[in-house]
Amino acid sequence: MNEASPIPLGEETPAADTPQEQAAARPAMRGDLTKGPILKTLLLFSVPMLLSNVLQTLNGSVNAIWVGRLLGEGALAATANANIVMFLVFAAVFGFGMATTVRVGQHFGARNIEAARRTFGTGIGFCIAISLVTAVVGWLGAEALLDALGTPAESRSDALAYLRVIFVTLPLASVNMMVAMGMRGAGDSKTPLYAMILAVVLDIALNPLLIIGVGPLPTLGVAGSAIATALANTAGMALQFWVIYAKDLPLRLRGPEMGYLRPRGKDLRYVLAKGLPMGAQMLIVSSAGLIMVGLVNREGLNAAAAYGASLQLWNYLQMPAFAIGSAVSAMVAQSLGAGDHSRVDKVTMTGLGANLVMSTVLAALIVGFDRPLLALFLGGESPAMPIAEHIQLICTASFVIVSVTMILTGTMRAYGAVAAPLVILFLGLYPGRLGFYYVAAPYLGGDAVWWAYPVGSALTVAITLAYYRMGKWRDAFKG
Repeated sequence: MNEASPIPLGEETPAADTPQEQAAARPAMRGDLTKGPILKTLLLFSVPMLLSNVLQTLNGSVNAIWVGRLLGEGALAATANANIVMFLVFAAVFGFGMATTVRVGQHFGARNIEAARRTFGTGIGFCIAISLVTAVVGWLGAEALLDALGTPAESRSDALAYLRVIFVTLPLASVNMMVAMGMRGAGDSKTPLYAMILAVVLDIALNPLLIIGVGPLPTLGVAGSAIATALANTAGMALQFWVIYAKDLPLRLRGPEMGYLRPRGKDLRYVLAKGLPMGAQMLIVSSAGLIMVGLVNREGLNAAAAYGASLQLWNYLQMPAFAIGSAVSAMVAQSLGAGDHSRVDKVTMTGLGANLVMSTVLAALIVGFDRPLLALFLGGESPAMPIAEHIQLICTASFVIVSVTMILTGTMRAYGAVAAPLVILFLGLYPGRLGFYYVAAPYLGGDAVWWAYPVGSALTVAITLAYYRMGKWRDAFKG
């Protein structure tokens, strides 16, 4: 699969009658996801993404430990406030990145390498442009943003220093994300994993050195944490570019092809039209999450602590669905480019099965060993522990249920259908989850917060399944 040698551009392939025969007759190509056993291909492609997600989450946890232990709770609160702002910024970049991934996959499946490079260049160039503008506006408006968030006065100066460093380094972070997502569209999920490993190791090592200052290094405080992350991500990006050019991978840009970095034409229209709704999905999820935090806070400190610890576990529970959904999207996009629509349902069903097995096993482990796992965050004797165990019993299965949506959405996304999944997500989170809470709260009391999760998840999956079976989302693919 990923190890096959690339074929020369424009090489003739044997004549065949049907699109399926044509796809099967084509010679192997590095990153080709249209051939071979579906389950094996899916797992080989999705496992590196799953490991990348785990490493990224662990890295954030370790960095929070460094900041909290070396600088105290005020600095930790400062990074939390700054990260809320940055999540909103990266939501947009992620949406454009997913649109680029899908389009690159479609071109790659069609063996149109020149078109894949044009889309890849457009995606990177566009994100560089918007991230430069965002960096300038963010630097100038950082104080106003923190005021709008109600950042505590004790942590405001640290939050300002941290946020400004992040804004300055935003263009590099955006390019790093776009390159990784473009590589996955071209069937390579291993190189982004190696880059993530390098970045995590460097970030964990550099954080304490730049925070407290070691040897000739200056003492930078909380800004040192942001600089360490930026340096680590830059190293990861450099590794990806080195691999792309050292191995002459299909997405490399040379000579006149560097002009593809200037966003234009139908490639830019595609990235905008498909990327905005996908970015909006993340914004809807984050806004609904913030509302849920407010509802949980009404239940008191122990409930809030229990919910915070549970969220840590649920972050890991959602990773298999996210990785497999992304893999399904890339595989389907390449199959569409190859004209092999018959493979789409097979890929989707295989992805659903693999996801349900992995998510169910992980959920069973979380519920079965909830006490020792929750004790890592709360301590074994915490008064929040019984509440957290209660939450796990009610809510954990809902993440397995809603994982089905992530796989089906991955397929629809590959066809270019992004508006309907956005609407479905909104219905599941707002009328579904939040609407249920307000209706049920007078009858269930505080438990209405927790039961809102499975109710919202069930509604989301029901609508998604109905639309997948009866909707006209396949018409969004224009070839």
